[in-house]
Amino acid sequence: MLEFTLHHSRGRARRGSLRLRHGSVQTPQFMPVGTYGSVKGITPAGLREAGAEIILGNTFHLWLRPGLEVVRRFGGLHRFIGWDGPILTDSGGFQVWSLGDLRKISEQGVRFASPVNGDKLLLTPEVSMQIQTVLDSDIVMQFDECTPYSVGSGDARRLTTEAEARASMELSLRWAKRCREEFERLENPNSLFGINQGGMHLNLREASLQGLLELNFPGYAIGGLSVGEPKEEMLRVLDHISPMLPPERPRYLMGVGTPEDLVRGVQAGIDLFDCVMPTRNARNGHLFTRWGDLRIRNARYRDDPRPLDEDCACPTCRGFSRAYLHHLDRCSEMLFPMLATAHNLHYYLELMKGMRQALEDDDFDAFTSRFHEQRARGIA
Repeated sequence: MLEFTLHHSRGRARRGSLRLRHGSVQTPQFMPVGTYGSVKGITPAGLREAGAEIILGNTFHLWLRPGLEVVRRFGGLHRFIGWDGPILTDSGGFQVWSLGDLRKISEQGVRFASPVNGDKLLLTPEVSMQIQTVLDSDIVMQFDECTPYSVGSGDARRLTTEAEARASMELSLRWAKRCREEFERLENPNSLFGINQGGMHLNLREASLQGLLELNFPGYAIGGLSVGEPKEEMLRVLDHISPMLPPERPRYLMGVGTPEDLVRGVQAGIDLFDCVMPTRNARNGHLFTRWGDLRIRNARYRDDPRPLDEDCACPTCRGFSRAYLHHLDRCSEMLFPMLATAHNLHYYLELMKGMRQALEDDDFDAFTSRFHEQRARGIA
């Protein structure tokens, strides 16, 4: 079940809404990443306070831990993790790709040794659909092979050739068809998205999209970006393929990225984003503000009485100083990553909210100009 409604647009930028089985999502929207069923450093109530409407879980990791039998007893992932809003689950393709030499890809699927206990496992398109059906995620992602930007390491490192990218893309298309067939066989009541692949080769991106359109998915994702390529390459692919996606279907840019990437992605017509950056960077003392990024470990903040951002309304900025956050981080107190995560997610979700409002007010161009000017100013 999925209904996508387009409310406003400015150039390619879109303001819409998604209706899913577990609630509605306003777009453009950022999805906090909860790989193991938990967004690190924040509770479901904290996510709601930050403005989250949909979160992301991962098929691969949840399959390994806690396992399907545990989740099945709870009737799905929502009750198990205490989150009653929509959930998108990544199919596991990227995680399997990241295993490198520990996995073996074939037409059937991917064989690998479990990083948890060493068990020999096989993840196929059908198994991915079966796992995600048990998880009962509102948006299910097809199982795909993430086409790498480069292969090898050290002196042997080289760019992926067009022939290698084509073989990978065509395998993902064949897997997409198998995913669609298994999803329908299971009578999964949720929605399955296809994933566009093809590396940095625009002709392959077009061929991938054509194959996905023939399968008539209710939503489409752009995968295989932010995998080590230069930023200009990512934008070249994004700007080429995004306008070709069906305008009546939601569009998801996977694993991207910085605040600037989000703004640029919305300008290109993307509706959904996810990235570990706000939560991972928070744990490492890297905090986002409208005036640029702040590294709280810098000694200059040791006795700074100001909040991270005087214009921010998050609980961290309302209640705590830079000096206190600097102290917590230096002492490795558990409270620091919690406060930092709350702030970074609030910033990301407020940025998306601001873009939605600007599109409604026909002020999007001015909004993006202000955004870049403020971010370039730097932290006082």
